[in-house]
Amino acid sequence: MTSLIEQAARRLEQLKQAGVDVGQPTPVATPTAAPAPAEALAQPVAQPVAQPAVVPPVVTARPASDGHSKRIELDLDALTAQGFLTPQAPRTVMADQYRNIKRPLIRNAMHKGASSLNHANLIMVTSALPGEGKSFTSLNLAMSIAAEFDNTVMLVDADVARPSMLRMLGLPPGPGLLDVLEKEADMASVLIKTNVDKLTLLPSGRPHARATELLASDAMSALLDDMAKRYPDRIIIFDSPPLLLTTESRVLASHMGQVVVVVQAERTPQSAVQQAVAAIENCPLKMVLLNQASPKPGSGYGYGYGYGYGYGYGYGETDGAGHAGAGSAGAGKA
Repeated sequence: MTSLIEQAARRLEQLKQAGVDVGQPTPVATPTAAPAPAEALAQPVAQPVAQPAVVPPVVTARPASDGHSKRIELDLDALTAQGFLTPQAPRTVMADQYRNIKRPLIRNAMHKGASSLNHANLIMVTSALPGEGKSFTSLNLAMSIAAEFDNTVMLVDADVARPSMLRMLGLPPGPGLLDVLEKEADMASVLIKTNVDKLTLLPSGRPHARATELLASDAMSALLDDMAKRYPDRIIIFDSPPLLLTTESRVLASHMGQVVVVVQAERTPQSAVQQAVAAIENCPLKMVLLNQASPKPGSGYGYGYGYGYGYGYGYGETDGAGHAGAGSAGAGKA
């Protein structure tokens, strides 16, 4: 029997003789594996779709119902032992002194004073020189205002060069005012709610080489305007740098409705006080608080707590230019 191959060869020969171009025969591929041609290797090879890298979630504090993102528990016993006013402390002469000090400030802040002031609820506490008791006064004043039934208070550490508020309260450093101005944080994330009812803290924030320019910026003006108008019952205390050492306090003072200059009795030169007051001459209302005044016989209430502080309103009568004479606050600490 003629094989198929012989039959195919004979048929091809017949076609050639008839003039038909049959081309070259195509070899039959063998079933054995062979390397892929170079052009095939150059073709793109389908790859699995890349999955996004797994990034750990950023842990953030859950905002409280009042919009604050942080809440801390102050050690009130430790603060009381250091001489600060706290809600749990017994009634003292110093506590009554701060009641007298805060009363005209609150009246002005709530527009119940003799004249209407812009940003009257923004109160800056400063001094001529360091070590006169401005930070001690700021915290005690805020604590005293927090005891009010009708007002809340925010304490701002605006001494951006040498912040002390968190250190006084035994708290670690953290973001604050400067971070908000730099747009690296929003206000709600840096505010600190405390276990003292109605008291909120705003730290100074991370140090910044251009802190003075930040405080003088349009962003600061807008922020202070918003802070002053957001809550009608809120009073904001700014613990600011000394007036004669830095320019930050003078910049801040231009935005304030009220300025309290703390003067340490029998220590601060009269010339330094005059220079400090002159530096903020354009501020609408300036008051002077005499700190660590020596007690006079019969001037204390004699509650029996052993404080022995002098008693005074802390302010003199305000003249037509908005100045205030010196009184006695007797706060007892620098």
